[in-house]
Amino acid sequence: MRLSPVVLTVVIAGLAYATPPELAFSRLLPAAPALAAAMWPVLPTVLLGTACLFLMIGLSVVFPGLGTWWTAGGIIAVTVAAAYGSHVRLQRERTLFQVRLVADAAQQVVLSPMPRRFGNVEIESLYLAAAAEARIGGDFYEVADTRYGVRLLIGDVRGKGLPAVGAAAAIVNSFREAAYGEADLVSVARRLDASSARYNAAFPPEGPMERFATALLVEIPHRGGRLAILNCGHPPPLLLNGGGVRALDPTAPSPLLNLAELIGDQYHIDTFDLVPGDLLLLYTDGVTEARARDGGFFPLAAWMRRQRPAPPHELLAALHRDLLRYSRGRLADDIAALAVRVREPSEQQPRPSPKSPPPHST
Repeated sequence: MRLSPVVLTVVIAGLAYATPPELAFSRLLPAAPALAAAMWPVLPTVLLGTACLFLMIGLSVVFPGLGTWWTAGGIIAVTVAAAYGSHVRLQRERTLFQVRLVADAAQQVVLSPMPRRFGNVEIESLYLAAAAEARIGGDFYEVADTRYGVRLLIGDVRGKGLPAVGAAAAIVNSFREAAYGEADLVSVARRLDASSARYNAAFPPEGPMERFATALLVEIPHRGGRLAILNCGHPPPLLLNGGGVRALDPTAPSPLLNLAELIGDQYHIDTFDLVPGDLLLLYTDGVTEARARDGGFFPLAAWMRRQRPAPPHELLAALHRDLLRYSRGRLADDIAALAVRVREPSEQQPRPSPKSPPPHST
């Protein structure tokens, strides 16, 4: 691709020499520096334009009366314009590169590298941003290995792209503190709501719509037992086991983050069985709202029923592949997912202390 301007120049020159003068293929030579501006720096673009100018002069020696000076003037004009266009393109590419560096730094704050294993709990993560240039959006997740158990957070700030990053960071940073200090998920949820409200008061959203976030809090005991789920308006997780797929719906609603002051702060915790070998999938609504060309939504529950029990990274790799295939690579919303599996007793290793650094990172 990068050599295509040179190839185009050679093809035009060859046609000009090999065909009768009245066909005047030489008049196409200005197209070569114009094409070079789309992929080359300024100096090579100018050098190619100069080469085209000399080719035109050589053609005029072989075929007099080609209108050399008009074509030469066109080559000079197009080369100058192409050099300027190349300069502008390079400036924009540098700006985009800086934006991506900032987005990567923000991603490290909101979505920090996560250990794949916490004792007998195996976890894998997936993130796909709808704003591809920014590579991060309003979906978030975090995991904390605490004395109360392994606690997970996944959520979605209203909006997407960089404007939603600050609100997501406020919630995630609050969770990183509250998950270790609060004894129950209700207290954690209230801390998240307070942090979200403070951030939105300091940085109000543009327009009349209130900024809010859905969130799902999960607590998995270290020594087994029933997992606890607190759902603040988030899509229910799916549990895959020998009995099929089950949606873990809440028995009573809990308020969305930043809306507790308006609709009350009555939070409800549900408990469910999670036995070794079960796969738990937490996800944001970008997964179920991925659309095919005909407008149909991605059938996540049906997709889960077709999956065999597998390690979390294999499940998310398949989900990533099938989502992109289903939507033909055009995501309308950010996507985040966590796959969780309680390891069989034969697979388990001694659990590191919560204060120890994780041995592996994703």
